[in-house]
Amino acid sequence: MFSNLRSLIFKLDPEIAHSLAIKSLKFNFVPNILQEDKDNPLFKTKLFDKDLENPIGMAAGFDKNAEVYNSLFKLGFGFVEVGTITPLKQYGNPKPRVFRLVEDKALINRLGFNNLGSRNIVGRIKSNKQIGLLGVNIGPNKDSENRLEDYIQCLKIFHNEADYITINISSPNTDDLRSFHDQTKLNKLLENIDKEKKNLGSKIPIAVKISPDIDDKEIKKITEVLLSNNIEAVIISNTSDASRDSLNNIEKHQKGGLSGKPIEEKSTNLINKFYKLLNGKIRIIGCGGVDSGKSAYEKFLAGANYVQLYTGMVFRGPNVVNMIKKELKELLIVDGVKNFAEIIGKK
Repeated sequence: MFSNLRSLIFKLDPEIAHSLAIKSLKFNFVPNILQEDKDNPLFKTKLFDKDLENPIGMAAGFDKNAEVYNSLFKLGFGFVEVGTITPLKQYGNPKPRVFRLVEDKALINRLGFNNLGSRNIVGRIKSNKQIGLLGVNIGPNKDSENRLEDYIQCLKIFHNEADYITINISSPNTDDLRSFHDQTKLNKLLENIDKEKKNLGSKIPIAVKISPDIDDKEIKKITEVLLSNNIEAVIISNTSDASRDSLNNIEKHQKGGLSGKPIEEKSTNLINKFYKLLNGKIRIIGCGGVDSGKSAYEKFLAGANYVQLYTGMVFRGPNVVNMIKKELKELLIVDGVKNFAEIIGKK
């Protein structure tokens, strides 16, 4: 059905199309997908000691205000991450701020953490209990005078409702946010997060979402900080504000974060570099260009324990998880493995 509607959907402004997708899921206009290979041992795994039917997650950015996470679980996602959520409600950057690059199977966005704010969203989660593993992605308000405190405030608000919390330090659309990749700043942030967890008596797992645009020197320093601060997962990676030269679409020079196929290889190479340094001590969630069984397979080979997608669903539709599982199954059968985890890091 999506293939028939796609040309019509792609005539709409991307942000309007996204809003319609959220409404369709919210009011159940998108029928629940009959999952093929549900509970297939090939895909079973654990994340933060909780069983997952498969390792394919919805990345933050799709369900910013935690409106449709249970609908996404019904579409087959093994886990879902909502947000990015800031302490206070904010509009984000001026429109237009999302661009669809069809020829490149990519999006560019400069949304700027538009969301309804932590108090509104935590109330929604409390009143709509998640039926699967739910992550909450948090960040600071654009005009905050104390960004570190914004992360702490969100941790306090969500630690009892989320299954894990992601510290987003990597969006290119909030000025100077990526300065938290600096070893000293990142260490201070994560030390404060860990201290607050102890104050709260919370065991909430913490993930950190990093930029694809870091260099090799930064990788080693970031790895050291993650390992020394009880971080349980790293998401590699966010959108890129580079990687534009090979694009075909006329909108390729729009300011914002690039996602989708053009950053697939960049993300996969970065995963492999972190994998070699982390030695299995921190879980890796691979994100960037995942839209097929082959792209997920390559992420696992590089060292990812799980994958996330968002742009992939824009281009392949709501049945994307089942399509990935079907394609991935064929590759895994050829390898003769009993579970996908057997290929992790075998690049």
